[in-house]
Amino acid sequence: MVLRLWAVVAAFAALTVVRSAQVAIGLRDPHGAILLSRVALSAGIFVVLVVIDGAWRTTSRRTLRSVSRTVRERWTGRRLAEAGLVLLGYHVVYFCYHNLKSWDVFNQPRDQLLLSWDRWLFLGHSPAALLHQTLGVHLAAYVLLVVYESFSTLVSVSVVAAIVFADRLRDGAVFIASMVWVWILGVTSYYAIPSLGPFWSAPHTFSALPHTMVQDTQARYLTQRADLLAHPHAAGSFAQVSAFASLHVGVTSVIVLTASYFGLRWTTRVLTVFLCGTILATIYLGWHFAVDDVAGLAIAWVSVRLGRVTVGAKRSSPSGPLVRLPAGGVSETPAHGDNHT
Repeated sequence: MVLRLWAVVAAFAALTVVRSAQVAIGLRDPHGAILLSRVALSAGIFVVLVVIDGAWRTTSRRTLRSVSRTVRERWTGRRLAEAGLVLLGYHVVYFCYHNLKSWDVFNQPRDQLLLSWDRWLFLGHSPAALLHQTLGVHLAAYVLLVVYESFSTLVSVSVVAAIVFADRLRDGAVFIASMVWVWILGVTSYYAIPSLGPFWSAPHTFSALPHTMVQDTQARYLTQRADLLAHPHAAGSFAQVSAFASLHVGVTSVIVLTASYFGLRWTTRVLTVFLCGTILATIYLGWHFAVDDVAGLAIAWVSVRLGRVTVGAKRSSPSGPLVRLPAGGVSETPAHGDNHT
């Protein structure tokens, strides 16, 4: 399982190195924000969730000693090593994804093509303008801002939670492999149709929105892009803007599909509502075209299936989470409901 996942990681890393040679720019991790800090964050989340999981799985009187014993019995050296390698593989892919995304700025944007597709889909109208008319440009802007900005927290926690809470490590690895593929296919779509987003190509559409951190972030991304184009070999030059496809939608959809795959009914319903809010936010705030979101949904569907193949999931669809036994043991009897992640 780990070897198959790392075969994909290694191939993507090799492709990133080739692209690095083509643009004559080395791999970068500005201020350690993409690789080092996220590995550290995952390690911290891992420790917290392992303790929570250990307390949950301890069926006797919960004391420091009993919870510690449950954790030690569940997290053997081998399980820890495999979990660490799976999570590290994810972060390597995420690091490579961001470097490839940065170098996409050297391709000519094709936003007008995406704008025309949007207007064709919505009978000559801008989908963002329609949302502004329907939802208003005040309270909705702040609500959708919160939804959009929640994405990073959701991803950081869900990646680690899938490994920690899954009774079988393989089940968590299915999710991680799917996430690996969504970043790979996502950056491929950036190169297929380079674009910056409606906030850049149709700024007048969003002029009525209140000024929030969204506009500041968008301005910063455009400044980063200009700096990289002007000074590609400067150590701090690094870009973070691409529109097609929407990976806010793609990654969130992977999380929803995986929750559904493992029979987490209530989790799936809640996340589906969050996904709908994310789709609205990407268009409303000017980050993405509507067709970007459609492409994100398609990429997620493909990624989940590739993730199962990569890990070697033996069942096409589990009938539900596995029942846990005291001290971290597991039963092969399918459980029903949404009690375990």
